[in-house]
Amino acid sequence: MTTTPTPEPTAGTLDVPGATLYYERRGTGPVLLLIPGGGADAGLYAGMAPALAAAGRTVVSYDPRGQSRSTLDGPAADQRVADWADDARRILDLVSPGEPADVLGCSAGAVAALGLLARHPERVRRVVAHEPPLVEVLEDPAPYRTLFAEVRDLARAQDPAAAMAHMAQGLGGTPEREEPVELPPEILEMAPRMYANQPFFLEHVLVPFTSDTPDVPALRTHAARLVLAAGEDSRDIPALHGPATRLSSLTNAPFTQFPGGHVGCAEHPTPFATRLLETLAGE
Repeated sequence: MTTTPTPEPTAGTLDVPGATLYYERRGTGPVLLLIPGGGADAGLYAGMAPALAAAGRTVVSYDPRGQSRSTLDGPAADQRVADWADDARRILDLVSPGEPADVLGCSAGAVAALGLLARHPERVRRVVAHEPPLVEVLEDPAPYRTLFAEVRDLARAQDPAAAMAHMAQGLGGTPEREEPVELPPEILEMAPRMYANQPFFLEHVLVPFTSDTPDVPALRTHAARLVLAAGEDSRDIPALHGPATRLSSLTNAPFTQFPGGHVGCAEHPTPFATRLLETLAGE
């Protein structure tokens, strides 16, 4: 029995104001843009990209500015959601000129995807925003506002490991699993880059993105193009699950659950990809 090898993605770079973005694409068909979260890069989706491409999609992802292979033109500074949203729009202008595309964003990438929909709705067919950590939409954001500021300060004063441990504890920790998750080799290949990105994420992405106030009126206007999502394993973590359900209520956009938790796309790539395709098809 022979198997058809999965084609390797083609890579390129795109100059944008203030940065140079590294991107990858594979497959043919309508474009599906995958936006990684803070600290991650295009490799976050490498485990599920082949299945998406096999379903007839041109799968595109990229490293957010300042992370991994996407370099800043100047020194590191606090990131703006508007810049990340415009970066996504410029990637779409390159890979899907004149045609709206489907978009998945996870974590900080979901915040950027919401910004993309609010600022450039004509470039989007449908956005799936998976666990945007927009705690300002919660009824009581103050504890999380304090937590994330403490995490940033710990990263600056001590080290990323202490900061990440404090954040995990403050969010409620990680639920115990019956069986350990075996990560795909593509995710393990990304791990050293993600580790190297931690200082930038903790010091310059975490607080600006979690404290962002989304443009709810614009999102409500385009609710037919929006799906809010959260992981089944995140239901007991209000800062991760709560913003998606709250935004669904505020915008009248549908809410759905995906397999796994905050990084379900990496831990359960095949069922996550299946659920994504169902969601984009409106099922």
